[in-house]
Amino acid sequence: MYESWEILKNECLNCTKCPLCETRTNVVFGEGNPNSEVMFIGEGPGENEDLQGKPFVGRSGKLLDAMLQQIGLSREKNIYIANIVKCRPPNNRNPEYEEADACKEYLESQVNLVKPEIIVLLGSVALKNILGKEYGITASRGKWFEKDGIKYLPTFHPAALLRDETKKIDFWNDLKKLNYNWCTWYDVRSGIRRGRPCVCPKKYSKLYLIN
Repeated sequence: MYESWEILKNECLNCTKCPLCETRTNVVFGEGNPNSEVMFIGEGPGENEDLQGKPFVGRSGKLLDAMLQQIGLSREKNIYIANIVKCRPPNNRNPEYEEADACKEYLESQVNLVKPEIIVLLGSVALKNILGKEYGITASRGKWFEKDGIKYLPTFHPAALLRDETKKIDFWNDLKKLNYNWCTWYDVRSGIRRGRPCVCPKKYSKLYLIN
């Protein structure tokens, strides 16, 4: 487990633990506020992310940013985003077990350093690697799980929303659950309410029906 961001990032940027290092353009370490209460975990970088070295910067990332903005969340202010693997799998395939395992210590260190109260799992790969292979995204999305003192909310990966627009409404409903939970939770240890005012629109916006 890495105890500082500087050491962790340096190790990631120079990682050669798996064959993905041979085909990457850039390591996609992660992005956002390192003191966030909410963290998002995806599966791995795509083509745009590999080129720019940042997570979720393609079409799906722009959609994610637009929807998060509606509930007062942004990577510039109050969330942190990372992936199961830091390097792009060839042809955007799902990461293999050995690849995810090679990156596991990096992700666990990121979670340990951020110390989020809530982690949103974006897609099946993130769900299965974090909570277990027995979980399916269709059955698990929109439900709360707790593990090691952290609340987890699985939902669809933004790329799935672009392939099937009907999933956008389910994704939006999951974001509303995130928003409500974050607004109302309090620290059981201290008894202090640590939420913030809800800013989530009550109705699904036609804005998110765009491609």
